Amino acid sequence: MLFPTAVFAVFFLFVFTGSWLLAKQNSLWKLWLLASSYLFYGWWNWRFLFLIVACSVVNFLIAAAISKSSKSIKKRILLALALVFDLGVLGFFKYYGFFVMSAYRSVYSLNVFYDWLRNGSFFQNYLLALPEQINLSCSLPLLDVVLPVGISFFTFQAMSYIIDVYRSEIPASKSLLDFSTYLSFFPQLVAGPIVRASVLLPQFSENVRRHNIDAGRASTLILAGLFKKIVVANSISRIVVDPVFEDPSAYAAPDIILGVYGYAIQIYCDFSAYSDIAIGVALLLGFRFPINFNAPYFASSFREFWQRWHISLSTWLRDYLYIPLGGSRGKQWHVQRNLFITFLLGGLWHGAQWRFVMWGALHGSYLMLERLLLRLVHIPRNSVGDRVLRVASGVVVFNLVCLAWVFFRVQSFSDAWVLLGQLGCWKRGALWSFSAVFLLLIGFSMQLLDGRRMEPVWNWLNRQSFLLHGALVALILTLILGFGPKGVAPFIYFQF
Repeated sequence: MLFPTAVFAVFFLFVFTGSWLLAKQNSLWKLWLLASSYLFYGWWNWRFLFLIVACSVVNFLIAAAISKSSKSIKKRILLALALVFDLGVLGFFKYYGFFVMSAYRSVYSLNVFYDWLRNGSFFQNYLLALPEQINLSCSLPLLDVVLPVGISFFTFQAMSYIIDVYRSEIPASKSLLDFSTYLSFFPQLVAGPIVRASVLLPQFSENVRRHNIDAGRASTLILAGLFKKIVVANSISRIVVDPVFEDPSAYAAPDIILGVYGYAIQIYCDFSAYSDIAIGVALLLGFRFPINFNAPYFASSFREFWQRWHISLSTWLRDYLYIPLGGSRGKQWHVQRNLFITFLLGGLWHGAQWRFVMWGALHGSYLMLERLLLRLVHIPRNSVGDRVLRVASGVVVFNLVCLAWVFFRVQSFSDAWVLLGQLGCWKRGALWSFSAVFLLLIGFSMQLLDGRRMEPVWNWLNRQSFLLHGALVALILTLILGFGPKGVAPFIYFQF
């Protein structure tokens, strides 16, 4: 069930009505939200409801056992069991084929190398066979594993909950109903943001006031998200991005550049749109989520970029991977190692393909190099030189981020090399047009809606009458549907 569809609109109308009718009956209200979330998730494939129920029960019981235990060794064993379960679920469904094929290719490569050692025919047996082993097609007995929607998100939420309970940063939930509703809460279930238990679980309490709706902020976020997704992201994908990435050899450098910048804008508008709609929908139900994007392409450093892009993931990786590895403590090469490992695994989290690992490796390398340069360059803050450097570094950061997006979007490394190779072919661009450039500029400017930049608009809407507010929302929604292309494209992060 996708957000920008009539089916979801009808679904949410019933959920919203039931939620506010049951708001004063806490247990029934949570049961309603849980049933609604399971309906939302099961709409795609009802069989995977058993998976999310199992994750809820296992993590709830282990967290309760950790909370009750007074022995540190027992707590560590229980934590390990929970993490093995969560990572096992994620690993099987998302990485089974990737690991099997990678292992097969490694064995194949070793066999070819062994043949070379035995026969001395390196060029014949190894180098000439390399293309075949990279694009290997074999008759391995692979299982046909279907990737459950949102599995990367709800397993990360489960792991953060278990770890926080182990660290005594939050108490273990005493209610399986509360925890199950937290883990399956439909606004953020499919594509985030990754809302932590410390933020969301307390909001299920009957003592939390839920009768005031921040309708101004909610409607602004939802409309902004719909505009980003339906009008900007879908249009850019159709007229610029898809043609370039589907057949990069057919386009020269101007179109390649337009396509790469186009994808950077598309993925920002697409993913931030989902986050905006999720936060807005949650607000209408009385919940507050943290922001997930804050004008990332305005960043003047890679560190700042990751403080602005997919904030819930970058803070998750920081708190549960980078810091446990050692963080910024210790020798410089330790810090560099920690950065690289964090982003290498962050890339693998995005997808079970080596191109995602390459994307993560690039960002890890960017951060390592940036850290080294900052130790060498010392310019007084707020000086003219500092301001010039920030502008120049912002341009460099944006372009290198766009370069990394190439590996995120292509279907194979060979496509990436063809695309990058076409940058040396300069002739008149076939895709350049006023509408294409205008869409990219509009998409880039959508960052001005991030964070709390639209707060004056929220407050103004909240001061208007219900009829005027509703009429404005209906008018803007009609314009969005009118300007957007036909059909509903799934979100890029829909099956991660």
